[in-house]
Amino acid sequence: MAAGTEEAALGYEEARDELIEVVRRLEAGGTTLEESLALWERGEELAKVCRRRLEGARARLDASLAAERATETEEAGDEDEDAG
Repeated sequence: MAAGTEEAALGYEEARDELIEVVRRLEAGGTTLEESLALWERGEELAKVCRRRLEGARARLDASLAAERATETEEAGDEDEDAG
């Protein structure tokens, strides 16, 4: 599976859980240098997936809040016109 395809397939929780396992294995030791490097690289990939998922969630939240503020502003403007 290509990295981009895999990234799209992994949800935040899946990536986070796998990252936790990677860190646990690295901290436990007992792996060869080659295995440790592979785990480190995988951890970096998973951290990027998590970061992108969180950034996407933040962007969606910011957009939702901005839309809500715009609606409130429009409603307040309509109320002012009705009162006048």
